[in-house]
Amino acid sequence: MKQHGRSAIAVIVSSCLFLFPLASEAPARQQPTQPPASQAPQQSSEESPNELFVTVGKSVIVNSSVPIERVSVGFGDTAEATVVAPTEVLVNGKAPGETSLIIWQQGGGKLFFDILVQPSRFATNGRADILRRQIARELPGQKIDVSVENDLIFLRGTAKNLTSANRAMAIASAMGKPVDLLYVDVPAPEAQILLKVRFASVDRSLLNQLGMNIFSTGATRTIGSVTTQQFSPPTLSTSGTSGTGGVGSKGVTATISNFLNLFFFRPDLNLGATIQALEQKGVVETLAEPNVLAENGKEASFLAGGEFPYPVVQGGTSGGTTAITIQFRQFGVRLNFIPTITPRGSIKLQVAPEVSALDYANGITLQGFTVPGVSVRNVNTEVELAEGQSFAIGGLLDNRETETFSKIPFIGDIPILGKFFQSKTKNRTNTELMVIVTPQIVRPSPAGQQIAGPNFPVPFLPPNTGKEMATPGQNVTGPVPVTPPTPSIPVESLVESLVEKPLVVTSTSGGGYGGSGQGAAMGTTGPAGQGAAAPPHP
Repeated sequence: MKQHGRSAIAVIVSSCLFLFPLASEAPARQQPTQPPASQAPQQSSEESPNELFVTVGKSVIVNSSVPIERVSVGFGDTAEATVVAPTEVLVNGKAPGETSLIIWQQGGGKLFFDILVQPSRFATNGRADILRRQIARELPGQKIDVSVENDLIFLRGTAKNLTSANRAMAIASAMGKPVDLLYVDVPAPEAQILLKVRFASVDRSLLNQLGMNIFSTGATRTIGSVTTQQFSPPTLSTSGTSGTGGVGSKGVTATISNFLNLFFFRPDLNLGATIQALEQKGVVETLAEPNVLAENGKEASFLAGGEFPYPVVQGGTSGGTTAITIQFRQFGVRLNFIPTITPRGSIKLQVAPEVSALDYANGITLQGFTVPGVSVRNVNTEVELAEGQSFAIGGLLDNRETETFSKIPFIGDIPILGKFFQSKTKNRTNTELMVIVTPQIVRPSPAGQQIAGPNFPVPFLPPNTGKEMATPGQNVTGPVPVTPPTPSIPVESLVESLVEKPLVVTSTSGGGYGGSGQGAAMGTTGPAGQGAAAPPHP
């Protein structure tokens, strides 16, 4: 029995030894049918690390051919690594960036990886879809495309105008940093606005003067004069013989600066009188109608007049020399305005018309030279009106009456006789002024159409050259392009083309239309003011 039991045990052990290799080969054949997430290379060194790509919020598995002892990630805020099996490492992307992964294997081997964590496209695509919907809602029918890269938002396509391009940029700036790559349709020409201004002014004056100056050069052995000082009385002196503008007797001279209207002198009585009896009427009528054409939103100016010189004494002296410069002041009919077409279709005007003239009555005389004053009437205002409508933007009605009465006390109160010792001046003025503006939207005249001009009553000399001295027309040069070479241009190119460049105009006196010019300095010798060169009478 014992021998039989031992034989049975030997058979069982032999069967197990025979089946064990077969059992170990079956899993070996089935293992390749399971696809690994990431198969580690057989050899990897620190000098040539492998690249591993992962997206934020996603994971990837790294397989090792031998059991893993430990792992290490360079920057844990970008990615994290976890050993989930003896030969598997789970790598999770946490934030966009780049870091390194090192795996230590049993037996001393190492695996090196460069982990590149890419941002998730879900949020990026979501922002791009939101921007596309908002732009399509606010700017329908315009081909504007949106692409998002990190925090940058790229706008591409074609907008109808600058306003649409700016609105698209404003929408994109709410969700990131926009990059403007838009094109804009070439805009149509701006409207041209003609402004008609009418200055109408009437000045009337009525002057009444009545007075008398009595003087004696020896009547009743008396030398003297009786005057109210309202009108220039004669000056008596004992200089001997009479000079220019004077009469006298026995060494007494009466110098008369103003003979007024009536002058009487009795040499036998040595008695004379000057009488001011004057009635004067004056009328000044002014009608100016300047017309200026300007582009929508652009400034235009007009001046029809001239410039008059006046001296300016510079401060400080050096060696008894005073520097005097000549400056110029403009006068005449001036018009400055800026028209703007509003979204309502009306025209908004910033207008400043002015009419000025030389006023010698209020001028000054310096060193024998007359520097006139300037009478100015101007308006500076803003109005809004439709095309063809008119506005009286300024008006004036000025009535003034000035009366001056002078008399010598007591004697001037005597009836009838007292009238000789009284003087009276009465001045009445009336001024009426009105300024009217009328804007019109105009278009250029067709080619070849004649434009009405002034009529010249005296014909000019015939031209010396038989041919017309001008650039030849299209019948010689051929047609010129009337459409832009491209229907759309980049936004920055359109903005640059719309930048207004200032027009600098220099007048013959050296100054621009907006200011006064200044001539060369002149020197004077001797005491200040003596020998000073002043401008001639304009």
